[in-house]
Amino acid sequence: MKKRVAVLGATGSIGKSALDVILAGREHFEVVLLCAHTDRAGLAQAGAQWPKAQTVLSSEPGGKEALLAAIANARADITINGISGASGLEPSIAAIESGSALALANKETLVMAGPLVLKLAAEKKAPVIPVDSEHSAIFQLINAHGTESLDEIILTASGGPFRNLSLDEMRQVSPESALAHPTWNMGPKITIDSASMANKGLEVIEAACLFNMPPEKIKVVIQPQSIIHSMIRMKDGALYAQLSRPDMRLPISSALYWPEITHSAGFGRLDFDSLTLEFSRPDMEKFPMLGLAYQALKNGGLYPCAYNAANEAAVAAFLRGQTGFLDIAAITEYVLSRDWSAALSDIASVLESDAQARALAETFIRQE
Repeated sequence: MKKRVAVLGATGSIGKSALDVILAGREHFEVVLLCAHTDRAGLAQAGAQWPKAQTVLSSEPGGKEALLAAIANARADITINGISGASGLEPSIAAIESGSALALANKETLVMAGPLVLKLAAEKKAPVIPVDSEHSAIFQLINAHGTESLDEIILTASGGPFRNLSLDEMRQVSPESALAHPTWNMGPKITIDSASMANKGLEVIEAACLFNMPPEKIKVVIQPQSIIHSMIRMKDGALYAQLSRPDMRLPISSALYWPEITHSAGFGRLDFDSLTLEFSRPDMEKFPMLGLAYQALKNGGLYPCAYNAANEAAVAAFLRGQTGFLDIAAITEYVLSRDWSAALSDIASVLESDAQARALAETFIRQE
């Protein structure tokens, strides 16, 4: 029997990769729901490929409510959430509420409200399967080696396009140069996050939530070729790593077929000819967004939510040309200087805190 699949963010980089994987394994999958935010033409094209799927454009009047209703009624076996940013939280909740497994590329879901989301998933018996290449790698490695002897998680990072620039040079970078990622093809927001290493900061928070690890047991290492997607270190010191070419279709395929490991189209298959691997430590002075993420994680409460909201507002301002690249961290630090220590009580309070943090960030941006 075919798995019923909902693809949220169907016209973005994750959504397009997901539809490639589904097409390659079309004897195993049936697409029942496709959504996009503003790309009407792209959604229509995807809908023509999967004519039985319902399509929803969430930017239309009432589009958000229509999307949440469509998720609730789709009867999907698995929902791929490739929506960018905080707007992906409520669709994740709706998917879990419906009983669907959640293939999660929207890291903000867990950064903003991880304990609430995972508690609901446990109650609904709805698996949350990570799709980020790093968390997918850790998920697979832990499944293979267990948690009993696990000592630490090591997230890899490409370092983005500015890893070799000085601070003075980074003050001059433009949105266009920040959007030129050296190894991955991603949407604008996540590409800027990679350049600032905010993306890795979000992934540190996500990993702590997904794998129940304290901040000091989650390390970050720069691996510019993006061949090693993450590692785990065991208590005896042994390291285990997942290696593949940088191709998001591999973690998406792993999530769609989970818990099976099946012969598929060979996405990300690695050839060892001329393979070079480099490693270095992240420079916390040049990339303060990573340190701010660790601090938000250690502070707990709503600090991770505020970190994400401030970063999203700052990145949007940078892309509009209102702020400099290094101002992203300054804006985030300003927002995090407020008190966000309240416990996560419900999704409504999370969304309210998200709005408050964005308003603070916008105030700072206007004053610059």
